[in-house]
Amino acid sequence: MTGVRTIGRGAAVAALGAVTVYGHVLYPVYIGLRSRGLEPATPPEPEIWPGLSVVVSAYRESAVIATKLDELAGTDYPGPMEVIVVADDPETAEASRRTGVRVLSSGERLGKARAVNLGVAAASHEIVVLTDANAVLAPGALRAAARHFTDETVGAVAGEKQVDDPDGAQGFYWKFESWLKRRESATGATIGVVGEMLAFRRQAFRPLPADTVVDDAWLALDILEGGLRVVYEPEAYSTESATPDYTGEWERRTRIVAGNLDMLWRRRATLVPGALPVTPQLWGHRLVRSSFGPVAHVVLIAMAVPAARHSWAARVFLAGNAAGAASTAALMTGRTPPGPSRLVAQVFFLQAVALGGVRRFAARDRPAVWPKPDRQPVAPPSGAGAPDGTAPAGSKGSTGSATSSSALTSAGS
Repeated sequence: MTGVRTIGRGAAVAALGAVTVYGHVLYPVYIGLRSRGLEPATPPEPEIWPGLSVVVSAYRESAVIATKLDELAGTDYPGPMEVIVVADDPETAEASRRTGVRVLSSGERLGKARAVNLGVAAASHEIVVLTDANAVLAPGALRAAARHFTDETVGAVAGEKQVDDPDGAQGFYWKFESWLKRRESATGATIGVVGEMLAFRRQAFRPLPADTVVDDAWLALDILEGGLRVVYEPEAYSTESATPDYTGEWERRTRIVAGNLDMLWRRRATLVPGALPVTPQLWGHRLVRSSFGPVAHVVLIAMAVPAARHSWAARVFLAGNAAGAASTAALMTGRTPPGPSRLVAQVFFLQAVALGGVRRFAARDRPAVWPKPDRQPVAPPSGAGAPDGTAPAGSKGSTGSATSSSALTSAGS
C-alpha cells in the first residue's frame, strides 16, 4: 500500500508539474515544433491601397492626444485615410479638434468596447485600424498591416507591441509574447492581438458586448469564428514606455486575466477540441497559462512544505520558489533583479497576476470601465522614430473638418 501511495503521489506531482509549466514551457515547445519550417510569406503591395479608418478610443488623454494625431498626420500611407477619435471626456475631445480629424464625443464614459463600436460604426473605409492614444506606431506600420488584406482569407492583422524597457523586466514578457504570436501565425492564424495596433475588415466586425473587458481578444475571436484568419505582422509594431510602477501593472493585468476568463467562459464552445483551428491556442496561450497553471503551482508548493522534511527534491523546489519570490519582490519595489533572475521574476509576477485574476473572476470583479487618472505627457520611447512623410491625414480622403456627435448613453464611470 505504501508503494501504491508513493506511485500515486508521484503521478499527481508529475501531472501538477506538467500543468504548471504548460503555458510557459510545454505550449511554446508544442507551437514551436508545429510551426517548424513554416514562415509566412510577405504579402505583395497592392496595386490599389485600401482605404483606412483609424479609430482612437481615448479617455483622459488630453495630454498626449495631440502627439498621437501629429503622428497619424505624418504617416506615409499611400491610400485614402481618415482619423476618428472617440473621446469620452470633454478635455480630450477639445484637444483632438483639428482639420482632418472626426471627433465623436458623448460627454460621458462609454468604456472601451462601446467606444470601439461607435468608432467602427462611423468608419467610412473598408479597413479599420484600432490604436491607442499613447502608443507610438512604427514608420510604415499601416502599410505593413494593410498589404495583408490582398488575401481574402485574412480578416484581421495583429500588430506587435514593444515596450521601451532598458532593464528588460517588462520587455522579456513582450518578446516572449511576440515569439508565440509569430509561431502561431505561421501555422495559419493567431488569437494573440493587442489594442495598440489592430487592423480588420469592417464587414467582418460584429458589435462588441458593452460589458466585455478584453475587446481586442473578443473581436479577434469573432473574426475567427466567421471563418477568416488573424495574422501577425511584426513590422506593424507600436512602442510604449514601460509601466512606471507595478501597482498599476498589477491592477491592469489582473483585470485582463479576469476579462479573458470571462470571455472564455461565455464563449466556452470555442474550447471544444476541433471547434476552431485556434482552439489549442485558446487552451495553451490563454486558459491554462492564466488559471490552471498557477493554481497547480500553488498546490505543488502546498504539497512540498510537509514533504520537505524527508525529500531533498521538495527542499530544492521550495528554495527555488523562495528565490523567485524574492526576485519578484525586488521587481515590484522598483529594484532591478540581476541577470537571468529578471526573467524568473517576470514569470513569478505573471503567476501571481494570474492568481489575482482568477480571484477577481470568481468575485465577478471584471469592470468594463475602471478609474483612470489623466495620462501624463512622456518623452517618446527610445529608438522610436517619427513616421515618414509629412502629408496631413486629411489630404488622402479623410473627412474634412472636425465634427462632434453625442451618441449612446453611458453606463457609469
